[in-house]
Amino acid sequence: MKSIVPCYLTRTSSYLPGPMIRNDEIERHIGQIKGEETVKRSVLKMNGITGRHYAQDHHQHATDDVYGLATKAVERLLDSHLTPPVSFLSAGTTYAPLAGPGIATMLHHRLRWTGALNHPLEISSHGGICTSSAAAFVAAIRAVQTGHHAAAVSVGTEHASEVLKASVLKPMDDRDQHRDLKRSRWFMSVFLRFMLSDGAGSFLFQDKPSASGLSLKVDWTHSMSFAHSTELCMKMEASTALLSQDVSILSRHLFRSAREFLNDAMNKHGETLDRYHVVLPHLSSFFFRRRMERVMREHLHNPENKLAYWTNLATAGNTGSASIYLILDHYLREHQIDSGDRILLFVPESGQFNYVMVSMTATTA
Repeated sequence: MKSIVPCYLTRTSSYLPGPMIRNDEIERHIGQIKGEETVKRSVLKMNGITGRHYAQDHHQHATDDVYGLATKAVERLLDSHLTPPVSFLSAGTTYAPLAGPGIATMLHHRLRWTGALNHPLEISSHGGICTSSAAAFVAAIRAVQTGHHAAAVSVGTEHASEVLKASVLKPMDDRDQHRDLKRSRWFMSVFLRFMLSDGAGSFLFQDKPSASGLSLKVDWTHSMSFAHSTELCMKMEASTALLSQDVSILSRHLFRSAREFLNDAMNKHGETLDRYHVVLPHLSSFFFRRRMERVMREHLHNPENKLAYWTNLATAGNTGSASIYLILDHYLREHQIDSGDRILLFVPESGQFNYVMVSMTATTA
């Protein structure tokens, strides 16, 4: 059996389109839907997001598409003199204007002008909700670990505003059929307008650490789906691109399955969260912060220890599957990381409750 090749995350990048959009400016970019004002106030108060980014101008015209956002992230990641050259490209998203070909194909074509990816290579496209791009970087990690590739790039990209702007979004108005507004199909789509925003990020994985600066050595990856025992919670309809989430299903399954996932990951790898310098979770809303803290604190060896975690949700917004790329890139740029520090990436998805976790240790060449 072939031994696992060490894999290092040697570069990160992120791209957020345009200036930061404050909450009172949201409608200037994605328009208004009649009757949503109360929903907007309650959702923004709940999620704690104060700034976000949109690839939309004031006329709801896209300033970029999902492929363009990804292209800009990769352009910030690579130079044309990378040695060895990238031979594997994986990408993930929730929404792309073309169902086929896959997003990695489209991105490979867009990036031909950069020089860094203007050659034949292996690609892997990933779809889904919040873990689609996490699956892309797990694929890149394994491409290196198997010894098949010395350099691999993964990309996470989201253009949520393109399907949530008022000129496009046409939710069924069934509010009069429900005493509880949150159970209406209208609410399940409209509230997401104030949850999601646009952005992209990219990672470079190599079989050797960076010759200069810090790299993150991949310790292990862990992925698990609970779709066999949970209900469909968040979906995008192929024919209409209508995105919706049932918050009642979310509350029933999210933390139960997250607890089971964390138990499995920590037990399998012999870990406790005390061993990490920081946990970087994809947190969709600060509404879930306290409950997620309680679940994670169960995995502190000493319950008195402080649980160290960080998110950029308030100022970068919830960029769906791209969020974990933005979180790690921003964290590394804003914080001191020393050799030996361990970082844990944690990505939950409410589509039908899928989870991805990646453990890494900072190292120098």
